[in-house]
Amino acid sequence: MPVAHLRVTGLVQGVGFRWFVRVSARRLRLHGWVTNRRDGTVEIAAEGSDESLAQLRRLVSRGPDGASVEEVVDLDPLTEELEFPFMMRK
Repeated sequence: MPVAHLRVTGLVQGVGFRWFVRVSARRLRLHGWVTNRRDGTVEIAAEGSDESLAQLRRLVSRGPDGASVEEVVDLDPLTEELEFPFMMRK
């Protein structure tokens, strides 16, 4: 299955962004996780259909109310197996 590994920049911590990603990803039946990074960004790893991953990317690009997404960057692919259901990591 296709995998998306993303870093999201902007005002994305302290605004419910990880919760928003987790809820969205679970609705899309994706495997994976979301976590806050020390540099103020959010990292996402998600596995699922191309259509579901594209939909998640659209949602993440907007973010929840209170967030201000500057950029969504593709990162190198992961080799780890991704969890189901989609989880928030600390």
